[in-house]
Amino acid sequence: MKIIRSKRKNKMGEIDYGIFYTVVLLLSIGVIMVYSASSYYAMFRSGDSMYYLKKQGIAALVGVVAMAFTMSMDYHKLKKYTAMIMIGCVPLLLVVFLFPSVNGAQRWIPLGPFGSLQPSELAKYVVVLFLARSLEVKGEGVKQFSTGILPYLGVSGFYAALVLSQKNLSIASVIMIVTFITLFAAGGKLKHLFGIVAPVMFAAAVAFTVLEPYRMKRLMSFTNPWNDPIGDGYQLIQSFYALGAGGVTGLGLGQSRQKTLYMPEPHNDFIFSIIGEELGLIGCICIITLFIIFIWRGISVAMKARDTYGTLLAIGITSVIAVQSLINIAVVTGSMPVTGVPLPFISYGGTALLINMTAVGILLNISRQIEGKEESKGN
Repeated sequence: MKIIRSKRKNKMGEIDYGIFYTVVLLLSIGVIMVYSASSYYAMFRSGDSMYYLKKQGIAALVGVVAMAFTMSMDYHKLKKYTAMIMIGCVPLLLVVFLFPSVNGAQRWIPLGPFGSLQPSELAKYVVVLFLARSLEVKGEGVKQFSTGILPYLGVSGFYAALVLSQKNLSIASVIMIVTFITLFAAGGKLKHLFGIVAPVMFAAAVAFTVLEPYRMKRLMSFTNPWNDPIGDGYQLIQSFYALGAGGVTGLGLGQSRQKTLYMPEPHNDFIFSIIGEELGLIGCICIITLFIIFIWRGISVAMKARDTYGTLLAIGITSVIAVQSLINIAVVTGSMPVTGVPLPFISYGGTALLINMTAVGILLNISRQIEGKEESKGN
């Protein structure tokens, strides 16, 4: 039986078109909304209203090519490159400290006319690749806390710590949450995950928030942003104004008022509020529905994957997108403290878009190799 499965490994069926079309729609909406949200800001800052559109458009095109490549490459080949990618990611996460900080954080490597590289975006998927490869080998050993849970928390914690040192608690949290989800999917015991890991992770998040003054201010402004309407509460208040002004049907594409220098960098983390202002509740529901479809189809691919490696890889990739979209929308709507997590496929950012599209290509390749596709294709 093992021999038969190994022979079929290179045979490809059709991709999951639910994932494909959902991502294409999100990408298209993202490019349009980046232009709509950034045009006024770009004109004010650089004299070119299409400045951010051009950069995001190029990133989108490169991302589509990357997705097409990984979609066609057997995902099992990633196993032999995982260690190399893990090692290569570490110096990238450290090199950022050689460059000046931006808005108080050191997260980017300047690339001249090509923009900048944000290594933390890569770190999320590096952890996913490691977990999928190692947990497949670990098997039932994941049920042991000292040898099956703790080592993985250590490796993920190492990358999360490097990201955290860049003053990026949000992405560090995403790494640890995705690790928790993957360990759960791999068969980790509930008493270990929910009795030990979850409380420790929560306590660590609280500690890192309380010990850093600017994070504590964000937490306080979340509880009542109007206590500091021109300081830490400003961005959230502007988000409320945007969402409130949009109503059910929105003011119309390109008609946002908050993007005219009221909302700081409206094309970045708070782009969802501009979508709410211009496209209304209907537009927001459409975006949320697309993410729900993506998550549903991603879980479906994971459940039908040909092997454990494919299952865990699909779970990890889907979790990264799911956790980030959930956090971003929660922040914009005032459901959790303000944190810098971009909305996947929609927020401005070439590194995030390129890496997310590459990961989606891997997910689509997994979907091409799920059980039964070759057989049905042969019939």
